[in-house]
Amino acid sequence: MDSELQDLSSPSKPQSNSNSDNDPLLSPTPPPDIEELEKKYAAYVRHDVYGTMGRGDLPWTEKVLLGFALFTVLPVRVALATVVVVLYYLICRVCTLFTAPNREDEQEDYAHLGGWRRSVLFWSGRVLSRVMLFAFGFYWITDTCANPDQVDCNEQSEELERPGVIISNHVSHMDILYHMSSSFPSFVAKRSVSKLPLVGLISKCLGCVYVQRESKSSNTKGVSAVVNERIQEAHKNKSAPMMMLFPEGTTTNGDYLLPFKTGAFLAKAPVLPVILKYPYERFSPAWESISGVRHVILLLCQFVNYMTVTRLPVYYPSEEEKDNPKLYAENVRRLMAREGKLIMADIGLAEKRVYHAALNGRLHQKED
Repeated sequence: MDSELQDLSSPSKPQSNSNSDNDPLLSPTPPPDIEELEKKYAAYVRHDVYGTMGRGDLPWTEKVLLGFALFTVLPVRVALATVVVVLYYLICRVCTLFTAPNREDEQEDYAHLGGWRRSVLFWSGRVLSRVMLFAFGFYWITDTCANPDQVDCNEQSEELERPGVIISNHVSHMDILYHMSSSFPSFVAKRSVSKLPLVGLISKCLGCVYVQRESKSSNTKGVSAVVNERIQEAHKNKSAPMMMLFPEGTTTNGDYLLPFKTGAFLAKAPVLPVILKYPYERFSPAWESISGVRHVILLLCQFVNYMTVTRLPVYYPSEEEKDNPKLYAENVRRLMAREGKLIMADIGLAEKRVYHAALNGRLHQKED
């Protein structure tokens, strides 16, 4: 979620002597109708019991369940998740002792370590990511392959080219944990993530490509070029870490698929499309119009969470698609929308920010 949201609330008591009373250009803008907002920004609307922004009026039964979970389930899950993170950090620390990270173009990672170090980082990372999902209430995950000839969802036939990148729709924080448990790929992350306690070293062992927005150095290739190189390397070298990208660029409520950015398709390499869904009855694990802290707390307070995964066959681009990344991205998007029964929406991060600003404006006005 983007923290820099505009406050669209209007003054609660406009002065009667103000010129704005007579000038329509200066008069307070009425708050947008909630139904109009939800229709226009349907991809970001919550439909669960907790309502818009997770702040809806709850029935008393839900309040009782939430209160019980706050003092029982939540502390246990937080403790278990903390143990998992610390344990994997220690594993990363041991595996990176007496080694230097790969440094190139303002990037720093340990994903290219070989031998036992890489094996330990890879397999322990996958196992502990699944343990973390279990701690968050995802006891069972339905993982299916849309390719009937593919016995193992994580393995490709030796006769076929290896995909250079995994692409997925983006719904929740849990998307990253799932992909870590499934294939342990590299992600794109903000530069600040590399400096976080514990998580910083873990992200380097994942081989994350860091976004340095403030950097204007002419000596660097740029994130796009680094990602392209990593995708091509993963495509040609089976021992190289896979890349994982969310081409929508932001999260939705899970029912929609936004336009794809072309970053994952510029390398002209095959892609592996993966569709994630989160069936729910009470609280939706989707992270669209709800604060991060509230989302995590409510997610941990839900006794059982569900996830379904559909892996599509590796998509091999045609020559026309290789020459036109936008066409390549759009064709893969249409395929994922059709196979995942997702609604295609022509909005993006900019519209999401407008929607959040409007919701926050209405919230502030209500509190006033």
